[in-house]
Amino acid sequence: MGTMGHSLAIDSPGRPSRLRTVRPDGTPVYRYRQRPGLPPVSVIRLAAEADHPSLPPDHRHAHDFLVLVYVEEDMGSFTVDGVERRLCAGEVHAVSPGQVIGVPAAELGRGRAWSVAFTPDAVPALTSVSPLAWTHHPLLALFASSAGPGRIAEPDRANWSAWLADLAEELADPGRLGAREAVAALLTRLLVAAGRLAPSAPAPPDPLVERVFAEIEATFREPVSAADVARTLGYTPGHLTTVLRRRTGRPLLDWITERRMTEVRRLLRETDLSLDAVAARTGLRDATYLVRRFRERYDITPQRWRRTQRAWS
Repeated sequence: MGTMGHSLAIDSPGRPSRLRTVRPDGTPVYRYRQRPGLPPVSVIRLAAEADHPSLPPDHRHAHDFLVLVYVEEDMGSFTVDGVERRLCAGEVHAVSPGQVIGVPAAELGRGRAWSVAFTPDAVPALTSVSPLAWTHHPLLALFASSAGPGRIAEPDRANWSAWLADLAEELADPGRLGAREAVAALLTRLLVAAGRLAPSAPAPPDPLVERVFAEIEATFREPVSAADVARTLGYTPGHLTTVLRRRTGRPLLDWITERRMTEVRRLLRETDLSLDAVAARTGLRDATYLVRRFRERYDITPQRWRRTQRAWS
C-alpha cells in the first residue's frame, strides 16, 4: 500500500507482497514474498499518496502476513474489516493475516508513518508457535481483533522512530556482521513495546473458534480436509467456512494450510528430514505435492527456503 506501505502498495518493485488468491467476494489476498538470503521482514517509511491505479478504488485487500504501522503524523483513516480507524500521530496499528483493509483515497491526508511487514519466522520466540495460538502470544497481543490501536505516550514516540530507523538500516545491509541478530532483536523490541500497548484484559476467546482450532491442532498431521474437520464438529463445510471467515478473517482451509505450513517450515529449518518425510508428518500427500503447495504459498521451493534459512542463520 502506498499509503500504508506493505498493505496498500502491492506487488510493485521493492514491495514484500504478491497476489496469492482472490476471495469469492473479489477481495485480493496477498502473500509475503520471501526474498532469498533475506529475513522475512520489510520496513517502509511512508507518506500519504492517493494515486494507485492498479488497485481497486478503496484499496480493499487482505494479506497472509502481519503488518505493524506506527503513525508519526496524522494520515487520515482506513478500515479494518469494515471498521474505520483514524491514523493519528502516536498510534500503532496491528493488522492480522486475513483482515480486510480498505483505504478510500478521499480519506487520505498528508502525514508520515512506518510500516513493518513480517512473518513469525523473523522472530526467534515465534518460529515454533502455532498460527492457531498467535493471538494468545504476548508478543502479538496487539494483533488480537479486539485490541484496536495502541497509543504511545509523547515521551516514548522518539524511541519508536529510532527503532524503526535502525531496523530499516539493518535490513538495507543484511550481509554485514550481526545483521541477523540485530534484525531479530529490533523486531522483537518493537513487538514487546506493541504488546504493552494492548488492553490488559483481552476479550475472552470465541468458543467455536477454539473448538475448530483444537480440532485442526489434533489432526493437521493427518491427510484431513476442511470437510473432515467440519463434519467432526457437526457443521457443513460451507457453513463453518463462512462463520470462521467472519470471526477470524480467514476460511477453514486457510487455517489448516497455515498450520501445516508452519510445521513444514519448522521441520525444514530444524531437521534434515527428506521432503517425503516432511510431507508425511504434515498431512500432505508426498514431496511433489509439498513442493507445489509450498511454491504456491511462498513463491520459493522448500529446498531453496531451507538453504536460505541456514545461510541466514
